[in-house]
Amino acid sequence: MNNVRDALRYSTFGLAILAFTGGCFGAAGPQEPPGATTASNGSNARDKPREKEKPKPDKPKRDNDDTPDPSGANRTLGALAKDFVGDQKDIWTSPARLRFADADWLVPASGFAAALFVTDRDVSLHLSNNPQTISHYKTYSTAGVGALAGVGAGLFLLSYPTHNEHWRETGLLAGEAAVDSLIPIEAMKYSLRRERPFQGDGSGPFFQGGTSFPSEHAAAAWAIAGVFAHEYPGFLPKILSYGLASFVSYSRIKGKQHFPSDVFVGSLVGQLVSQNVYSRHHDPTLGGDEWRSIGQIVRGDGHLTKANQGSPYVPLDSWIYPALDRLAALGLIDSSFAAMRPWTRSECARLVNEAADQASSLYQENTVQMDLVEELQTEFRSENDESDENQGPAFRLESLYSRTEHISGMPLHDGYNFAQTQINDFGRPYGQGWSTINGLSAYTTWGRWVAYLRGELQTAPQVPALSLAARQTVEVVDGLNQLPPGIMQPSSVGLKMLDAYVGLMLSNWQVTFGRQSLWWGPGEGSPLMFSDIAAPIDMFRINRVSPFKLPSILGWLGPLRLELFLGQLRGQHFIFGQDTGLIGSFTTNLNPQPMITGQRFTFKPTKNFEFGFSRTGLFAGTGVPFTLGTLKNSLFSAGNGLPGTSTDPGDRRSGLDWSYRLPKLRDWLTFYGDAFSDDQFSPIAYMDRSAIRGGLFLSHVPGLAKLDLRVEGVYTDVPAGGNLSHGFFYSNDRYRSGYTSDGYLLGSWIGRQGQGAQAWTNYWFNPRSRLQFNFRHEKVSNQFIPGGGSLTDVGVRGDYQMTSNVSLSAAVQYERWLFPVIQPGAATDVSATVEVLFQPRKLLRHSNSVSASGNGDLP
Repeated sequence: MNNVRDALRYSTFGLAILAFTGGCFGAAGPQEPPGATTASNGSNARDKPREKEKPKPDKPKRDNDDTPDPSGANRTLGALAKDFVGDQKDIWTSPARLRFADADWLVPASGFAAALFVTDRDVSLHLSNNPQTISHYKTYSTAGVGALAGVGAGLFLLSYPTHNEHWRETGLLAGEAAVDSLIPIEAMKYSLRRERPFQGDGSGPFFQGGTSFPSEHAAAAWAIAGVFAHEYPGFLPKILSYGLASFVSYSRIKGKQHFPSDVFVGSLVGQLVSQNVYSRHHDPTLGGDEWRSIGQIVRGDGHLTKANQGSPYVPLDSWIYPALDRLAALGLIDSSFAAMRPWTRSECARLVNEAADQASSLYQENTVQMDLVEELQTEFRSENDESDENQGPAFRLESLYSRTEHISGMPLHDGYNFAQTQINDFGRPYGQGWSTINGLSAYTTWGRWVAYLRGELQTAPQVPALSLAARQTVEVVDGLNQLPPGIMQPSSVGLKMLDAYVGLMLSNWQVTFGRQSLWWGPGEGSPLMFSDIAAPIDMFRINRVSPFKLPSILGWLGPLRLELFLGQLRGQHFIFGQDTGLIGSFTTNLNPQPMITGQRFTFKPTKNFEFGFSRTGLFAGTGVPFTLGTLKNSLFSAGNGLPGTSTDPGDRRSGLDWSYRLPKLRDWLTFYGDAFSDDQFSPIAYMDRSAIRGGLFLSHVPGLAKLDLRVEGVYTDVPAGGNLSHGFFYSNDRYRSGYTSDGYLLGSWIGRQGQGAQAWTNYWFNPRSRLQFNFRHEKVSNQFIPGGGSLTDVGVRGDYQMTSNVSLSAAVQYERWLFPVIQPGAATDVSATVEVLFQPRKLLRHSNSVSASGNGDLP
């Protein structure tokens, strides 16, 4: 957890620095002229594009009037000096003009800065220390700044013989921006006094007498480049100017003169100051393009579209997903992506609207369909509210629930090595005896922002130790040199966070940070790649919440959704390094824990066919630092390195999934499946060596509109055998705890080498009340576990909607399992569960006096 704690600590520091720089260096836009008015929506008139003011002939400009002169081409030295003082005044007083909406870019920027702060030392240590290389890059960076400055000076000088006022203004503003940026940069450098990478131990501590933070070369380069790119806004000038500025920044890092965070903040300062200078003094009659500040772009006109309003994700165990699945299978939703969850509430509302539109066009009304649509429309009524009030800050207590469970008999807990009695339950503890869960979930939204919290008080009985034979088996199959301790796991009582995150929505891209759940695959049983068997993990996540189409010929792939995340696992105990050997113990968690990356792309070329590709990778952890270099290797390396070295890309997995709704039977029959390969580029090329899960879903049995049926089969015991036997899937030579978090599998319940099947049938009395019968069978290969093993459970569940916001659930499951290494004969257990769920639909809203875009002043 060290990486997460460091990220939070540096996020706070980064936010403070960037709030200072964002205000001091122009984020709030240039100072408005005297007499500026306030727009009706609460935002200042300066938030709108500034038009050039025409001087009034009967009111000449006074000497003490500090209104900026828009003509940057023909200013005297006295006017330039006056403008410089005005620029500095505007720069240093602009923090007072920061708005809540500036958090929309300040917080993500601070998060990125925090990531750089965390990895600064490791990145610098892995750079070349060759004196000649360092000298070359120092020369490159100085030459790059010199080239940018030389072009500006050349344009200014050549403007006189050619009488080109546009050249003259460009040269003046470029120099003015560079000088204006260097003043606050130098003040920060000598105030924060950060050591350079080649000083001390290379960790770059602050307040130690150094001058590393921020980078003046980067600030000057980006300040000049910004003026060039907007005075001449064509594609080639932008590429050349910003490309050269980027090369200067890169050279400062490679030359070990600055850390990445120094360069990032310096570049940002240069851009913000350049925008401020340009917007105050540029004469639009000479040419060039408008340049709005980041704050002005974010605030806009004070109204946010649905694509820019923060929205919480619907919990994976919500009744909403089965309801939407049935509507999709019934042919009323064509644009849903079933294999990529969770969905935001705004996306669910869009799908419900699509279903309502299609249902209204049916020639014959279907009662089942209409009941589903109406219940979902009620649930998402607030999301479909188009009034301005809907953009104000809002809070909702999403749910309060209490679950009591009793298990008679000994259940199984180790799905990684044997099997697991309870699956798809967010890693909640359980054991023989009584368990309880009391939880709540709530969320708040404000404009682009969303925050979500789901916490539980969990109690569970003690878990007995495995038999000696079972523990010896674990030692062998996991490649350990330690025997698991033969001690009982004590009973547990404690608070536990499930999903808890903050997020920001930008044009249907939601960026979230915190503890989050994922479900990557179609169907009801656990996907092979990522499921909710384990508890949610801490991650940074970017998700395209609504589908979009790629341009040009790629559009034939149809609508696309994609998702990326970077997270950190918990509860990993063992790691193997080429030089260190096996490190770890059963009693102590690794510190730091391994990191995990994930990427997923899902396409829908027709309304009946969906397919997707996914990939995850475990990397870093104890023995190998988490740096941009190790992250790059995990994401892009096509080869393999020695375990525990900086070139090792980690433990990579790839997945493929598909779903096909039969066109002639599109209102009731859907086939789906997913494939999973370990250490292979894609299951497509290695289908004979991939784990596979397949299923079919009947939205209703012919003649029984309220009865559905779902059947799935899955195996990781592939026929190819060889190296793919003996528990190959989900295991790894380096990460000996495997593809797990806190001991629970991240993928499918079928485990490392098994075959199994599941089936469910539901009779729906109404959209939220049903009677379900379920079945599951698993057989574990004796090539993996001596004597093999099997598990079979059957169960019945009832969900009853008592009132509009109170529901009751009860379930009973009978299980029989046999693993000779655990005990000689078969064992049975019976689980009985009762849950009461309260879901108030009231959404509390704040007065709309402050708009969702945050155009009111900061409190």
